[in-house]
Amino acid sequence: MENIVVLTLALVLSTLHGSSAYAADATADYPNKIIKIVVPYAPGGSTDVLARMLGKELSDRFNQPVIVENLPGASGNIAVSQVLKQPADGYTIFLGTSAALAVNPHLYKEASPYDPQKDLAPIILATKQASQVLVHPSVPVKTMQELTAYLKSRPGKENYATAGNGSPGHLGTEMYKMMAGIEMTHIPYKGGAPALAGLVSGETTMSIAILPESMALVNAGRLRPLAITTLARSPQFPNLPTVDESGVPGFELISWYGFVVRSDTPREIIAKLNAAFDGALQDKLMHKKLTDMGFDVVGGKPEVLSNLMRSESKKWGQVVTEANIKLN
Repeated sequence: MENIVVLTLALVLSTLHGSSAYAADATADYPNKIIKIVVPYAPGGSTDVLARMLGKELSDRFNQPVIVENLPGASGNIAVSQVLKQPADGYTIFLGTSAALAVNPHLYKEASPYDPQKDLAPIILATKQASQVLVHPSVPVKTMQELTAYLKSRPGKENYATAGNGSPGHLGTEMYKMMAGIEMTHIPYKGGAPALAGLVSGETTMSIAILPESMALVNAGRLRPLAITTLARSPQFPNLPTVDESGVPGFELISWYGFVVRSDTPREIIAKLNAAFDGALQDKLMHKKLTDMGFDVVGGKPEVLSNLMRSESKKWGQVVTEANIKLN
């Protein structure tokens, strides 16, 4: 009997040692196959563009293929749910905005399939970006003050386009509505590019859209910018006033994109990914390309993103509560 116990213990220890050696080998050998970046919006928007640009850099640095998969819908919930079903091995990466990484649990209180701060591990805060308040050129306003007066004179008769429920543009416009005392109808699209296409076609009255997606349309005269959403004016549009200085004091909306993986992904793999992404972001040519497109490059350690996820969750959770936004 004693010999059987000793033999069993030896087998268990051998199995544990083998598993731990395999895990260590898998971590040391990472990456050795295709890496997938999951984007929660349709192709053509800034999230998709950023994923593809940095995915190419990641592929060059790791000498492995990197593909992008677009899974739009439910403000990122669909995409995150798929990411969490994959192994925690670093081969499935999620590129999220404040919607998926900070806001969704407040919006989908009864049906949120995940907790960003418990289920996802930050890799890196890639970029931040200012947004513009935009209107179709046919709308009879030239300034933010005029827009507010126009909307107040037409309560509930106008609408606004966003990249989807819970997107920065959605929450930012709801905050504007509360601060300015106006009423509008929300028209959610499946991404920033479709939302701007709707605005250009005249389907909607206004939209708050990030610079990387709106700059080309503004420069082409197809949309009229009224204000910038940061507290300081944008270097790209120095003559464009802020919302804060245009009759809505204290208004600020900053969009951001961060890369994350499942929270139980080995720390060594996260460190490798962080170093690769940060190196790509700080590359002079890549940095210039992103800046010229309207991105504010950030980078740095994973803690930069985790701190932002916590602070943004608190801020926008309050907006969701006060505006009584419910999505289930």
